[in-house]
Amino acid sequence: MPPVLPTDPSPPGSPPHQTRIVCYHQTHYHNKSYVSILPLLAPECGVTHVIIAAIHLNSSPEDITLNDDPYDAEKHHILWQECKQLQASGIKVLGMLGGAAKGSYARLDGHTERFESYYAPLKKMIEYASLDGLDLDVEEPMSLPGIIRLIDRLKCDFGQDFIITLAPVATALQLFRPHLSGFSYFDLEKAFGKYIAWYNTQFYCGWGSMHNAQDYEKILTCGWDPKKVVVGVVTNPANGNGWVPDDVLCDTLSELMDKYQGMFGGIMGWEYFNSVTTTTEPEEGPWCWSRLMALLLRPEVLV
Repeated sequence: MPPVLPTDPSPPGSPPHQTRIVCYHQTHYHNKSYVSILPLLAPECGVTHVIIAAIHLNSSPEDITLNDDPYDAEKHHILWQECKQLQASGIKVLGMLGGAAKGSYARLDGHTERFESYYAPLKKMIEYASLDGLDLDVEEPMSLPGIIRLIDRLKCDFGQDFIITLAPVATALQLFRPHLSGFSYFDLEKAFGKYIAWYNTQFYCGWGSMHNAQDYEKILTCGWDPKKVVVGVVTNPANGNGWVPDDVLCDTLSELMDKYQGMFGGIMGWEYFNSVTTTTEPEEGPWCWSRLMALLLRPEVLV
């Protein structure tokens, strides 16, 4: 029998569920040119959330970087300015902590004094960037008490509207399957799920696939709420193994939308700067991927 997980964390009177279109943005400069996210302001893109990657906690507690540079470096000023424009339009902007570069979560785990020394500068960074939330991409061992403590502090410090998401590989939401995070996502959801908005679930790099709906269905048979499982795909074959052609991906997503009407969690794309579709024209840009997803998942924005 699958474990019993909360089926609807939304309190009475909360707004209806919104199918999400989430863009990760890590490559902020390409070929020495800044990659603007302002095209995502176009209503036909239907983007609901942009996640700025990747925040790293380094060996010295005060040394927090966005990719390879201090988060407040001059090169990032234009990025944070554009983020504010997205926020003013209603798009939520989160930061991604962690990812493939290990160390951030090891530094936040363990005894209280160590946690506090690394958490305080992280809090300062979130305030500096005026982030709407934090995406916890735990790709290294971390204890369950450690991840709960981090989520609890974020909610205490930034309020209940602060968005907490996690980014597990697809097998982490299936029973008795290997994954990258150390702790059990089932135990986390049962203990603290009411504070977690959704899971940006990675269906690529061998952890799952969107060539059909089977891997998504495996997750739901384990008791997960479809509203909290956002499908994660790579937006370009160069971004990781497991890229799915548009026609196949759209068929799979259409099947899920039809089956889970009003309950499907949405889609996230890794990553924005080189997103492509099979019909992208040379003069068009990476926003075309979001536009295709909106056509399928959020047609109301095109009216």
